[in-house]
Amino acid sequence: MSVIPIPPEEINVNDQKIFWSSKRLARMAIFIAMSAVGAMIKIPSPTGTVALDAAFAFFAAIAFGWREGAIVAALGHLLTALTTGFPLGLPLHLYIALQMAAWVSIFELTAKKIHLWFGALVGVILNGICSPLLLLPIGGIGLAAALILPLTIGSVINIFIAVTAYLIINKSKMV
Repeated sequence: MSVIPIPPEEINVNDQKIFWSSKRLARMAIFIAMSAVGAMIKIPSPTGTVALDAAFAFFAAIAFGWREGAIVAALGHLLTALTTGFPLGLPLHLYIALQMAAWVSIFELTAKKIHLWFGALVGVILNGICSPLLLLPIGGIGLAAALILPLTIGSVINIFIAVTAYLIINKSKMV
């Protein structure tokens, strides 16, 4: 009598798939590692933390779900901030990492429920405009104004890369 092993992502607990399967953890680790590489490609900004790390988070969200994308986004931002020495301080970068997780989640929700490109527009507005405005109480108008342009440019590039890659890979039926 042979036993056929059940893949970890197929194991059910109370009829629900386990989120922390080995397959999902490995996939997130790969995307977090790619975010670390993207963190090295900077877009000039006053803080030095605008980079191409978020493209992998937006892709992970649209391809595999908002939870995976949110985790990749938060850790990707922290890796980007680490490469510049946490210029705004660790507590503020943790706050920004939570924002990134939220923006990626909202992007996935709007992209799936309404339209992919509408989700992209929402993601650009949230990350490029809302993020600096949420820093107003902490950094003042100077920091917010200085970050809007580079963050918007970075958001457009990151989301365009993610959506384009998703469309190409989705068409090939790889995801």
